[in-house]
Amino acid sequence: MSRIEITVAAVAETAGRFLLVEELIDGRHVLNQPAGHLEPGETLLEAVVRETREESAWHFRPERLVGVYLWRHPRTQRQFKRFTFSGALSDHRPHQPLDTGILGTCWLTEAEIRARAAELRSPLVLRCIEDFRSGAGRALEPVGGLDLAAALAVPAEVL
Repeated sequence: MSRIEITVAAVAETAGRFLLVEELIDGRHVLNQPAGHLEPGETLLEAVVRETREESAWHFRPERLVGVYLWRHPRTQRQFKRFTFSGALSDHRPHQPLDTGILGTCWLTEAEIRARAAELRSPLVLRCIEDFRSGAGRALEPVGGLDLAAALAVPAEVL
C-alpha cells in the first residue's frame, strides 16, 4: 500500500457562491477549494488557515469539520486523506501574490461547479460541497489540533 498524504481544504460560501481556486496542475487548468498538504509541526486548523491565505489571499476562520475523505488518484495511484473544513472568510488581500500554480480565484454556485465537473481537480471538490450543503459537519475540537501523525489514524470515508 502506498503512503497516504494528509491534505486540508476550505469550503467557504457567500451569497450562494463558493470560493474556488483556479490552478495549473500537470499542464491542466483545474478548479479546487483552497487546499494543500499538512506540513510537519502544524495542526490541521493551522494548515487550512495557511493554505487558504496562500492560495486565495483570504483569511479563513474554520467553524466545522465537513468530513474526512480518502481518495486514490486513478492515474498516479497516490492516496490522499482530506480533512475538509467549512468556515468564514475575512481580511481579503487582493494584491497578495498567490501560491505557485494558482492562476486566480473565482466564486461559483453549486450549479456552475456541476456544469464544470470535468475541470474539477478531483471528485472531492463537489463531494465536499454536497456534504456541506446537506448540513454534514462536526465540531472542530476532536480533530482540529491533530498533527500529521495523529491525522493518519482518523477514520475516513472512502471515495
